[in-house]
Amino acid sequence: MTVRNRFRRRRLLLLFLVLASTSAAALVLGTILSADGFSLLELAIVVIFSALFAWITTACWISVFGFIVRLIGLRRRAQSAVDSGAGAPSRTALVMPIYNEDPERVIAGLKATLDSLCENDTSGRFDLFVLSDSTDPDVWLAEELAWSRLNREFAGRIEIFYRHRPRNLARKSGNIADFCESWGYRYEYMVVLDADSVMSGDCLTRLVARMDRHPRVGLIQVPPVPVMRETLFARSQQFASSVYGPTFIAGLSYWVEGDSNYWGHNAIIRVRPFVDHCGLPVLPGREPFGGEILSHDFVEAALLRRAGWEVWLADDLGGSFEEPPPTLIDHAKRDRRWCQGNLQHMGVLAARGLRPLSRLHLGMGVMSYLSSLMWLLLLALSGLEAWLQSRTEHSYFIEGDLFPNWPVSYEFEATTLLAITLVILYLPKLLGYFALFGERRRLLAHGGAFRAAVSVVLESLMSILLAPILMLFQSSFIVSILAGRSVRWAPQKRDDDETSWHEAIAAHWAHTLIAIVVGTISYLYIPGFFIWLTPVLAGPLLSIPLSRFTSRIDVGLKLKAWGLFLTPAETDPPRVLQLLARNLSARSETPAPSPALFEQVITDPFMNALHRTLLERQPRSKSERLRLDGLIARVQENGAGSLSRDEKRDLLGDPTSMATLHALAWQAREDMPPTPQGAVPA
Repeated sequence: MTVRNRFRRRRLLLLFLVLASTSAAALVLGTILSADGFSLLELAIVVIFSALFAWITTACWISVFGFIVRLIGLRRRAQSAVDSGAGAPSRTALVMPIYNEDPERVIAGLKATLDSLCENDTSGRFDLFVLSDSTDPDVWLAEELAWSRLNREFAGRIEIFYRHRPRNLARKSGNIADFCESWGYRYEYMVVLDADSVMSGDCLTRLVARMDRHPRVGLIQVPPVPVMRETLFARSQQFASSVYGPTFIAGLSYWVEGDSNYWGHNAIIRVRPFVDHCGLPVLPGREPFGGEILSHDFVEAALLRRAGWEVWLADDLGGSFEEPPPTLIDHAKRDRRWCQGNLQHMGVLAARGLRPLSRLHLGMGVMSYLSSLMWLLLLALSGLEAWLQSRTEHSYFIEGDLFPNWPVSYEFEATTLLAITLVILYLPKLLGYFALFGERRRLLAHGGAFRAAVSVVLESLMSILLAPILMLFQSSFIVSILAGRSVRWAPQKRDDDETSWHEAIAAHWAHTLIAIVVGTISYLYIPGFFIWLTPVLAGPLLSIPLSRFTSRIDVGLKLKAWGLFLTPAETDPPRVLQLLARNLSARSETPAPSPALFEQVITDPFMNALHRTLLERQPRSKSERLRLDGLIARVQENGAGSLSRDEKRDLLGDPTSMATLHALAWQAREDMPPTPQGAVPA
C-alpha cells in the first residue's frame, strides 16, 4: 500500500465515523420530534443539531485515535530517526514581528530562546530578526535600547538584527513579507515567533534537521504549549492544554499528515516556496469581510499545499511555548480579532486549486466561531418548540380511527441521546487524563493521579460555566462583523492582571440581563424546558463575579499550592523555561525605562546615534521638509510635550531631523551661562 493510499484510507475512516455517528444521532432526534408530525421548525432543529453534532464528534474521534496512537507509540517510533540529519544545518532566521509590545518582556523571551540555542547548537547558522511595526514613539525607542543590549550580549555567537517599518502595511503578514523581500534570500528557512513565543534550542535544531532531510516539506508547525500565567482562568487553560492537548494533537497529526495547518508562529518555513506561492490576495469589498486577510496563517498553509509542498504538524516535539490570555475578558478580546479573520476565510474557501483538506481547515476555522451562533440559535428554536408543545393538547381520538391514539413516550431515546452527547463532549478529557498513566513522569508532573483527577473535574465545571459566556461573546462578535464593524489592531496583554469589578460589569452586564430575561420567561411559560436550560443560564447569570473571580492571581496560586492545575512546565520545567523565569525575575528587579525617551533621544549622544543608524534615509519632498522643520521649531519653543504621538513618530522617522534636534539641544546647552560655584542649577 502506498503512503498516499494509506493517508486516504485514514481520512475516509474518519469521515465514515463522523457521518455514521451524526446520522445515528440525527435519526434519534428526528424520531423524537416527529411523534406528532414533522414541522419546518423541527426540521431546522434537526439540521442545526446535525451540523453541531458533526462538529463535536469530529473532535471526539480525533482524540480517540490520538489516544490510541500515543498508547502504542506509533508516531514516536516513526519519528525516532528523523532528527539526525547529516552535514551542516542550513541557514535559518528566527523572525519575531512585534507591535507596541513591552520590549523588556519580548527581550526576556528572546534571550531565553537564544541562550538555549547556544547551549544546543554551535554551528552559527541561526540569525535573529526583530521586526518592529510599533507606532508608539517611546516603545520604538525602548525596543532599540533593548536590542542594543541583547546584541552586545550575544556578539560573536548569534547575529541579531532590528528593523522598524515606517508604514504598517498589511499588519503582521506584511511585516513578514517585507522581511522575505529584503533578507529572505539569505536563508533557507525562517522560524516565525510571536511576541510571547519561547522555543528551546533542541526544538529549533531538530526542526532544521527535519527540513534538511525532507526537501518537499514547506512548513512544520510545532504546537505551542501555554505557560507562565498564574490567574485561575489562565491556570485552568494551561492545565487543559497540557492534559487534553497532546492526545488531540497526536490524533490530528495522524489524520492529516502532510496536509496539516499553520498557526501563525512557532513554526519553521522554507523561505523560497513561501515567497513564491504565499502572496496573500486582497479580498474584494470593504472590511470586515473584504480587504487584507487578518488570519493569514491558514491561508498561507493552503497556498503551500496548492503548490505541492507538504505541511507537517510536529506532535512529537516539545520545547515550544507561548503565554495564554490572563483573564476571560482578555481571551474574548483575542477571540474578536480571530473571529473576523476566520470569517474572512469564507471568501477563500472557493479559491481555485486548493486541496480538499485545506478547504476543510479553512471551513473548520469558520465553524469554530459560527458554531457559537448555531448553538444559540438551536437553544432559541428548541425553546420555541417546547413552548409550542406545551400549548398543544394530545388528541386521543382521530376521525376515521377505530382505536384511541395513545401518547408515545420517547423518554428513553431522549435520555440516550443526551448521554451520547455528554460522552462525546467529555470523552476527550477522560482520554487525556488516562493517557497520563502511560507516562509516569507526566502523571507526577500534573500532581499525581488523584490531584490530576480533581483538576480535571474542576476544569470541567469551569468549562460548563464559561462556555455559555463565550458563546454569547462570540455570537455578539459575529453580529458586530455582519453589521460592518471591523476590529482594531492592538497588542495582547501579556502579564497577569486581575479584572476589576468595573471591567467585569462593563463586559458582562448584557450576559447577566439575557440570563435573567430568558430564565424568567422559560420558568413562567415552559417550566419543563427551564430545568434543561439551567446549566446554560448559570454561567451568564454569574458572569460578572465569575469573570472577576477567575482573574484572581491569589486563587490561582492557592490552587497551585494545593497541587491543583499543575503542569510539567512548572513542576518539571525544561531548561528554556528556567532561563525565561530567571530573565523575568531580573526584569522585575530592573528599573523601568524612563517614559520620556523622546526627550532623551534628542539629548543623549548614544541614543541619538543609535537611532539614526537604524533608520533608512528616505527622500523628502519640499512640503514634507517644511513640515518637519516646523515641528523642530515647535520643539524648540514649547518642548517635546507639545507634539502629538504621530508628530513625534514623524520626527523619529527622519534622520536629518533627529540630527538637527540633537545639534540644537547641545548648542542650547553650550549657550547657557555657567552656573556660579556653589549654586544649584535650575
